[in-house]
Amino acid sequence: MSDAQYDYIIVGAGSAGAALAARLTEDARVKVLLLEAGKASHPYSRFPISFGLLIDDPAANWCYRSAPEANTNNREIPVPRGKLLGGSSAINGLVYVRGQPMDYDTWAQMGARGWSWQDVAPVFRRMENFEGGDDGVRGVGGPLHVSEVPDQNPLYDALFKAGEAAGYKRNRDYNGLDQEGVVKTQTTIRRGVRMSTAQAYLRPARGRSNLHIVTEAMTHRVLLEGTRCVGVAYERGGQMVEARAGREVILSAGAVATPQILELSGIGRPDILQAHGVTVKHVLAAVGENFRDHLNARIQWKVIDPAASYNPRARGLGLVGETLRYLFARGGFFSLPSAPLLAFLKTRPELEAPDVQMHMVPYAIKNPKKRQLHDFPGMTVAVYQLRPESLGSIHIQSPDPKAQPAIRFNFLHDSIDQRTMVDGFRMIRNIVESKPLDPYRGEEFSPGKAVASDAEILDYIRKNSETAYHPIGTCRMGPGSNTVVDDQLRVHGISGLRVADASIFPTMPSGNTNAPSIMVGEKAADLIRAG
Repeated sequence: MSDAQYDYIIVGAGSAGAALAARLTEDARVKVLLLEAGKASHPYSRFPISFGLLIDDPAANWCYRSAPEANTNNREIPVPRGKLLGGSSAINGLVYVRGQPMDYDTWAQMGARGWSWQDVAPVFRRMENFEGGDDGVRGVGGPLHVSEVPDQNPLYDALFKAGEAAGYKRNRDYNGLDQEGVVKTQTTIRRGVRMSTAQAYLRPARGRSNLHIVTEAMTHRVLLEGTRCVGVAYERGGQMVEARAGREVILSAGAVATPQILELSGIGRPDILQAHGVTVKHVLAAVGENFRDHLNARIQWKVIDPAASYNPRARGLGLVGETLRYLFARGGFFSLPSAPLLAFLKTRPELEAPDVQMHMVPYAIKNPKKRQLHDFPGMTVAVYQLRPESLGSIHIQSPDPKAQPAIRFNFLHDSIDQRTMVDGFRMIRNIVESKPLDPYRGEEFSPGKAVASDAEILDYIRKNSETAYHPIGTCRMGPGSNTVVDDQLRVHGISGLRVADASIFPTMPSGNTNAPSIMVGEKAADLIRAG
């Protein structure tokens, strides 16, 4: 055992943790230890297409799986999580979505004071370097480069026109004050290269003498003296190390691992801890509860015009051409995010704001796990409900830190979720089957038009949908017994311990969760510096 003294110890160098470490160490008087259980990098990570290549690669991914549940046909659903510096921002689909102002106003209304849209909008602006320019809403000059997908395709133009024909407007900036419409995706890509938080935040900060980054360091637990957190115990190279924090420990390990670390430390529900031989040190019943994620359902069509689909161009000899296109122009298939077009739409006209998000992709996948493309031209459109009501849980199922926790989504438990997913599925068909897509749209081959009734659509979703990789809420922020941290991100009842990652979200932001997670890291730095 050895002791090391730091002002702050941050567990997890992911979307929030990397941003937090970079901001705290701007003050040269502050000494920070940043612990990451994964490796420093992966050779594929810098390429945008790595979101598919690393989807089940244990060298860069924790490769969790959910518990089988009746609502999703008793399947074990893959739960990818980043295992590198940058965390999931190093392997994700690179889609940049702030969410709706209403999301954050709801957080404030639930008791998370200081987290309204008025409070967090300046944080989003500060962290952005958006190529679209500064209009008072978007940021320029921040560490995180944000760019609109430059890829051009006649299929995209047809999809915009199809949306308009179906009654949905085009939106030039869905990260402004109005999210609604069919949009070109904004991404964390700069000149064809992934901008993870490892690139955007840690790379510029790594030369600072007050930032100590340790990779391949598996945190086992936080160290408690009574009700004060004084450090962490972690394993590296088969050796256990204790590191001490003079001021605070901040858990930024994500919505899966952060509640696991708390429970392994004796903080959580007594029945769960005792069942796995963990001594109860602090009762906090909400740890691991209030788990949400987006459930993603896909429809695939054949495409009549081969030039409008990447399927022929990203297979066989065509792949050589795409490789050269990326190497010399940083464009083409290898430069794409998980979806070059999105749509944020209302399933009912009386709604105040969009409640579904669609992802439009100019290729069709044969094997989602292996990311194998079909040998014919195709396209895919996926949908998920922006703000799901169903709540699941994540809890330890062993005292071993290396054993994955039990992940229970509880997808489609709520009838609102069922209705919204079916309605969103029908909306996809309505858009794609409109006249502007006639020159491109071929046969719907998955699931096919035979899946037509509400019951058939819901059954298909239960059997085939997967997570959109947006776990949140397992250390929910707010007042009261059903939360884990207060509005300063301090763990209830424990001094010297905060949480800063997507686990603190009181509700699901409307869209991809990477941008809000980075915002949490940025805002955590503000809260810590303010004392």
